[in-house]
Amino acid sequence: MRTRSLASIWPPLAFGVLMLLVWQGLVRGLDLKPYFLVAPSDIYREFVDNWSNIWEAMRVSGTNAAFGMLFGAIAGIVVAFLLSQFSLLDELVMPMSIAINAIPAFVLVSVFNNMFSTTSEVPRRLMVTLVVFFVVLVNVAKGLRQVAPIHAELMRSYAASGWQVMRKVRVPNAIPYLFTALRIAAPLSVIYAYVSEYFGGAQNGLGSRISSNIANSKNAVGWAYVAGACLLGLGFYVISIILETVAARRGSAHSRRADT
Repeated sequence: MRTRSLASIWPPLAFGVLMLLVWQGLVRGLDLKPYFLVAPSDIYREFVDNWSNIWEAMRVSGTNAAFGMLFGAIAGIVVAFLLSQFSLLDELVMPMSIAINAIPAFVLVSVFNNMFSTTSEVPRRLMVTLVVFFVVLVNVAKGLRQVAPIHAELMRSYAASGWQVMRKVRVPNAIPYLFTALRIAAPLSVIYAYVSEYFGGAQNGLGSRISSNIANSKNAVGWAYVAGACLLGLGFYVISIILETVAARRGSAHSRRADT
């Protein structure tokens, strides 16, 4: 297991290191100016020097992303279950969800900012919630619907109730779709958490720090905050992978106990 994990990690890690070396070589070799492209070594230096400020901004944006991720996932799962039970509700809610998801982020954030005070973090959390909600809703609803016909026929032959079919067939089938949705939504939650900061509200997160430093020609510092955003998104993605691994192990252990 450990060997397999290392085998899956080292290729992207090696590729990342190679890209950083190429990036550093291009900037130094071509003598590119900082306003055009900043060298990774300069970004690293500013990242270390400004770590406390970067961490505080990561904490703010990460908290907003976490709240949106939690509430969006819960709402998406609940609505997906309702849609699987009521076809009329499915016909009404799904097109409306698609339409809302198609609205540009800056429009929704601007509306939310007008609804709450300028120091409130609620608009960012609502934006993240909507994004995560749509991703989870579509994937979980698909998992609840796309059940193998042979499994559904088997449950009908046992005269199983709708709830029994849901619990024994549809829910287990939807779990992989749920974790796929969480893997997609995890980095998206971070992206929308700090992108929402560009359109007003408290200037205390990653998005506002990135834009303000670059606007003041502090490009290396701005890129250091970008690195913090990358680390935050990667952390959320890793957490989703860990949750999926733990759930898979518990599911396999439960299956072994049932077999014995």
